[in-house]
Amino acid sequence: MDIQPLGDLAIRVCFGEGINETIHKQVQSFTSRLHFSKINGIVECVPAYHSVAIYYRPELISYTKLVAVVVNLCNTTVDVNLLQPIVYEIPVYYGGKTGQDLPFVAQYHQMSEDEVINLHANKEYLIYLIGFVPGFPYLGGLSQQLSVPRLDHPRPRVPAGSVGIGGNQTGIYPSEVPSGWRIIGITPVNIFDLENPNLISAGNYIKFFPITRNEYQRIKNLSDEKKYKLSTYLKEGG
Repeated sequence: MDIQPLGDLAIRVCFGEGINETIHKQVQSFTSRLHFSKINGIVECVPAYHSVAIYYRPELISYTKLVAVVVNLCNTTVDVNLLQPIVYEIPVYYGGKTGQDLPFVAQYHQMSEDEVINLHANKEYLIYLIGFVPGFPYLGGLSQQLSVPRLDHPRPRVPAGSVGIGGNQTGIYPSEVPSGWRIIGITPVNIFDLENPNLISAGNYIKFFPITRNEYQRIKNLSDEKKYKLSTYLKEGG
């Protein structure tokens, strides 16, 4: 564990390096303990791949005292019971005009488009964090067989719901934004809603499943009317 100042109103608690589930569970456990401790003066904590940024009000809690509190929380043997993770099942229409980079990914790895879809779908991806734009899930667990370089020149915008691959990561764009990732499909589900900003959350999982163009339109209509409910299940051994 390493603690460093992050500007004059925050600190950064780092639990290691790299992207892996062991460090992620340490981050989640620490974040839960911090939340339930309800320490006066802490404004917000922001978990990332292997660290947690803690924003605080120095007039209510000093840097020295906050560091002492953090060290104590990290060293405590009392842990907060984390809830069993949920797996969100996300429908995706792969390929076509809204998945224009699917042929590139297939060609890059010398496989068929169906093989790319089968490798990408029906797998449980851990949601490490939400960031970049509200509701964007950074997912871990992408097969190395699907890792591809980002675009040399990012697109000015991709549609909301676009599912992309960038390097060894995959994710869903919840809104229309610029992107340098390879877009292989689109989900009809609105994964971010201001009325329900925690529709998906870090520490849980996403599993994609392929749908047809007609199924995409049917679900899109339901989702736009807020009548579509994501299918979920509890992750085994979570």
